[in-house]
Amino acid sequence: MILALAGGVGGAKLAQGLAMQIAPEQLLIVVNTGDDFVHLGLHISPDLDTVMYWLAGLDDPVRGWGLAHETWNFMTALERLGEPTWFNLGDRDLATHAVRTQRLAQGEPLSEVTRHLCERLGIAHRITPMTNQQVRTIIHTATGALEFQDYFVRLHCQPVITGINFDGAQQASPSPAFTQSISDPALGAIVICPSNPMLSIDPILAIPNVRESLRRSSAPIVAVSPIVGGRAIKGPAAKILRELGREPSVVSVAEHYHDLIDGLVIDTADTHARSAIQSLGLHVAITDTVMKSKMDQARLAAETIAFATRITKVAHD
Repeated sequence: MILALAGGVGGAKLAQGLAMQIAPEQLLIVVNTGDDFVHLGLHISPDLDTVMYWLAGLDDPVRGWGLAHETWNFMTALERLGEPTWFNLGDRDLATHAVRTQRLAQGEPLSEVTRHLCERLGIAHRITPMTNQQVRTIIHTATGALEFQDYFVRLHCQPVITGINFDGAQQASPSPAFTQSISDPALGAIVICPSNPMLSIDPILAIPNVRESLRRSSAPIVAVSPIVGGRAIKGPAAKILRELGREPSVVSVAEHYHDLIDGLVIDTADTHARSAIQSLGLHVAITDTVMKSKMDQARLAAETIAFATRITKVAHD
């Protein structure tokens, strides 16, 4: 069994690649919900939706998020009525948010709502939120605190970050499937997808006992770097690292995860960083990590799993 932690487009791409390589009952994808929010009365789970749409084969490969062949009549009508249009909601995408909102209002936990949506979208593999409780990523800047979507979408990641925290994380608990998977004796590897470490993976790790439980697991933990050649493939990971006083590099990614992971998968463009990463006590795999096609996704997933199975679990202090 493979447990994958994911968020955003990079996470969704590798999650789809893993789904191409692993039987449905042998893969669990745990998705960040720190960027969830309520907008126009609808509960929106951007990372869950992105992962679901990619695994369902319904994704928009150009934008990376949302549905392919989407229309925007709702947004046009919303603008005409003078309402905020900074967060795009496609006409067909609205159905997902409406169903989620209605079922949550009826008392269903987010994990059950996600299971229902996956079933209706024809997704065989298991996708679960990191928690059923509310956790919200808050971005601290020189001019004050921002809710995640205000920073990420409305302000296009422009404000300089001074810190990040996860409201509600200390009161949250892992979703049932997440909890069960960590202690499953059949767990063979844990894969941290090439998602933004600070915005997509740290919210998952902020839930009490998650990091400690992962470290206690006998399964090796490997991460795939979202930084290639000093730049983020997509999103503000490199910008955030710089603003927090860290070099945007695979070494910084290794340092960020070094007390948790056993190995890091890096791109051939970063071969020169192998020894620096190994000096942290980590195993290193070098390959082409840029996923331009489904073939790339499947190959990287297979190489990541093979890497995990041949390394030895690191004893962390």
